Amino acid sequence: MNETHASIMNNPATRQKEYTSLGRLEGRLQRARVAIREARFGNKTHDADYIPNGPMYWNANAFHRSYLEMEKRFKVFVYEEGEPPLFHNGPCKSIYSMEGNFIHEIEVNKQFRTRNPEEAHVYFLPYSVTMLVRFVYVRDSHDFSPIRQTVRDYVNIISTKYPYWNRSLAADHFTLACHDWGPETSNSDPYLRKYSIRGLCNANTSEGFNPSKDVSFPEINLQTGDTHGFLGGPSPRLRSILAFFAGGVHGPIRPILLEHWENKDEELRVHQYLPKGVNYYDMMRKSKFCLCPSGYEVASPRVVEAIYTGCVPVLISDHYVPPFGDVLNWKSFSIEVSVSDIPNLKNILTSISTRQYLRMQRRVIQVRRHFEVNSPPKRFDVFHMILHSIWLRRLNVRVHDDQ
Repeated sequence: MNETHASIMNNPATRQKEYTSLGRLEGRLQRARVAIREARFGNKTHDADYIPNGPMYWNANAFHRSYLEMEKRFKVFVYEEGEPPLFHNGPCKSIYSMEGNFIHEIEVNKQFRTRNPEEAHVYFLPYSVTMLVRFVYVRDSHDFSPIRQTVRDYVNIISTKYPYWNRSLAADHFTLACHDWGPETSNSDPYLRKYSIRGLCNANTSEGFNPSKDVSFPEINLQTGDTHGFLGGPSPRLRSILAFFAGGVHGPIRPILLEHWENKDEELRVHQYLPKGVNYYDMMRKSKFCLCPSGYEVASPRVVEAIYTGCVPVLISDHYVPPFGDVLNWKSFSIEVSVSDIPNLKNILTSISTRQYLRMQRRVIQVRRHFEVNSPPKRFDVFHMILHSIWLRRLNVRVHDDQ
């Protein structure tokens, strides 16, 4: 505990105020937990916009109740310290666009953002890993220490100025990173790594991603800043290609895929380079299944691109935790293939009956709303699903006054 925090905690008036505000906050969270638990057994609720339903959800009733409880209660405090371009800023037109998109949307949000830290359930550290890499990292140096030092200095500022970091040992704090180096950046502080809620596109269990406290969210390549023209595709009967992939040799998995399937089967269109005149998204729209092998890191924008175009995703990875997996049952609308099964890929896909495929494809269309990027955000879209994942992690934490 630092000296500033100690002096705050030793003030009886402050302790009483913190106890009552924190006690009330935790009491409301407990009521939310009870309501969600009861909803698991059929406590249905009316909703004019959308009622989750179907095997795409582990428990549609519990998810719906949890989502409504989030809308009613959840408050996020964004630390205002830090200056752009490293803080309060991020890319919005790149493969890492969800960093900038989320930072912008939470900072202008009037429903969930609170300016009063006493009523907040979680505290957001608004730095962009992509911007840290761009402006702090020395290119080709392989030296992470400048990035770590920047984050460490920021944590020192907020933990000295505010009592909340030390009160929970960062368990009610969260960061968000779509850059591959998100997990590495969290090594800047031991509490950040061990206890905080880390929202990561690179949800790689082999690099310490912990599904019980960390959040997997989707990598979305917003080349133009929005999804205009990306959403939609033809009906299944017009999809003549069994499976499709096009991409460079990137990481250990894709060379295996290319070795076994590149230009070797008319039904499995696997390319390192697309043939001249062939459009990438048109190929996705013509395909029943879209192959999504991990690159150097586990996340791939192909997963969302497949969902956008109505193509059933085939996740090829041994360490990837798919987005929103505590709510979504990915096995109902995607195929998971281990790296060792790449040689059997065609047998795996052709063994799926037409009836089963049609069900999966229909579910892909149904879950698409949860991956769509909207400005301003719409209920149940990707912004709200990221928030909901953070809300669920916060429900797993109980912050006590004596910490």
